Amino acid sequence: MTAMDTITYRPARDELAYTFGGRMPVAHVRSGDILQVHTEDCFGGLVRGPADLPSQVCRMPYLNPVSGPFFVEDAEPGDTLAVHLAAITPARNWGVSSTFPHFGALTGTFHTATLQPPLEERVWVYDIDRHAGTVRFHATASDHCVDLPLDPMIGTIGVAPGGFEARSTIVPDSHGGNLDTPQLRAGTTLYLGVNVHGAMLALGDGHARQGEGEACGVGVEIATTTTLAIEVIKSTPTVWPRLETDTSIMSVGCARPLEDAYRIAHRDLVAWASTLTGLDELDTYQLVSQAGRAPIGNVCDPNYTALAAVDKTLLPDPTAAYTGVHARLRQRAAGRG
Repeated sequence: MTAMDTITYRPARDELAYTFGGRMPVAHVRSGDILQVHTEDCFGGLVRGPADLPSQVCRMPYLNPVSGPFFVEDAEPGDTLAVHLAAITPARNWGVSSTFPHFGALTGTFHTATLQPPLEERVWVYDIDRHAGTVRFHATASDHCVDLPLDPMIGTIGVAPGGFEARSTIVPDSHGGNLDTPQLRAGTTLYLGVNVHGAMLALGDGHARQGEGEACGVGVEIATTTTLAIEVIKSTPTVWPRLETDTSIMSVGCARPLEDAYRIAHRDLVAWASTLTGLDELDTYQLVSQAGRAPIGNVCDPNYTALAAVDKTLLPDPTAAYTGVHARLRQRAAGRG
């Protein structure tokens, strides 16, 4: 396959999308293309300081916007779309986080109904130093501050679901969506099953960093410039999102309760690793049980996200996943600078 075009896309405010599915494409792209996409933060850039409480400056359901969708030529149901995250650059020198009433892991919510008062709504502003590679936390009730490592990620990325569905960008599921895992950083390739003609890829919700689980429901939210390399893998279905890095393969499960998300991810990883290596499925299950990792994406969204990961070096002579597309896309993106 030869390298194709580099496409740059910067959405106007009224071009931002809030669903996967149900939208006309903003551009047509081809397998092999490089995309440079500007994304807005989950608040649409409206929360800029402590006085900008999300409940006052934002309007539901216009939260968690994504840029796109991009119609991928030759992508058909039953194919897999490989998306390599080549670079994620903060677009501003600040990011924000917040607590919400009735949202997050440690408060009463719509699903977890309790009688205690809701959490106070509060905004934190983080200083981002790209040169130093730091994100500075400032406490709001004291003078404590601390520098944390800058670790940009894309919180929301996916394709259109099948069956003519349109799903809110706040929801993670088998089509991708609001996965909210720090593993979606530069250097990772994401594999998504194609459900509709053209796949309809969209992304947004950048974080300067996020702890595992996104406990309060909000990362260090940022606008980004994100560079992607894409490839269509024909006649190869992928049921749940999968990730690959230079060192690991990972499967993603999204569900409630959290243990079902955990089960989905591990069931998929065991099957994937067994297929790549020829190792007996129960032997693979045993190896993943002792050597695998289970990073949590989020425990706040309408579905929770859990991952199952294993290092490639622990697998016996694995075949390159998806015919080596991770290495191809990484090389192609590097060749474009």
